[in-house]
Amino acid sequence: MTTHTHRTLSRAGFTLIEIVIVLTIISILAAGSIYMLKGNVDVAKETRVESDIQNIMTQLQLYEARNMRSPTTEQGLKALVEKPSTEPLPEKWTQLLEAVPKDPWGQEYKYRYPAQKSKKPYDVYSAGKDGADGTEDDIGNWPQTAAK
Repeated sequence: MTTHTHRTLSRAGFTLIEIVIVLTIISILAAGSIYMLKGNVDVAKETRVESDIQNIMTQLQLYEARNMRSPTTEQGLKALVEKPSTEPLPEKWTQLLEAVPKDPWGQEYKYRYPAQKSKKPYDVYSAGKDGADGTEDDIGNWPQTAAK
């Protein structure tokens, strides 16, 4: 009986090759899921930009209501943070933002008055992932093109 018990115990574990095969399969599955999640991160960043732009536009509307005009391109979004020192000076200025917001790629949002792309009086936009103005990945307060 001791011989039979000894054989059963020696066959109860996994061989090294079985463990290596299982680890390889797990690694392949993990790599595939990470690759698929990468696209979700990009979509989340674009969604955050759209939300940030809506918030900035709300603050710009409040600025315009208080001062009867939008900030100039030179004054930019900084006019929402500190009182502009260039003409036209706002009459009823109040701080509307703590700081000029940054997009998910670490760049400050851009502002242009009068607008060149939007039907609004001004353009508010992020230069996108590449950080360069005027490229296809810019996201702003204008209709986005379908091709990405």
